[in-house]
Amino acid sequence: MIVINRVQVFRKQQKMTQEKLVSKVGVSRKTIASLEKGNYTPSLLLALQIAEVLETDIHTIFYLEKE
Repeated sequence: MIVINRVQVFRKQQKMTQEKLVSKVGVSRKTIASLEKGNYTPSLLLALQIAEVLETDIHTIFYLEKE
């Protein structure tokens, strides 16, 4: 299974830049860019922080997909 994320979709819906998200969750812009491209799977803590900042449930942003 792979982790699918919709961070970019929800970030853009909130009209939030990557830089703003970075400042709110305390990671590098490179981390957010890699996450949005699907090249990085966040820790549970980071995933929860992102969901909180984007004002949605963690399962709405991150979910498992069978390969």
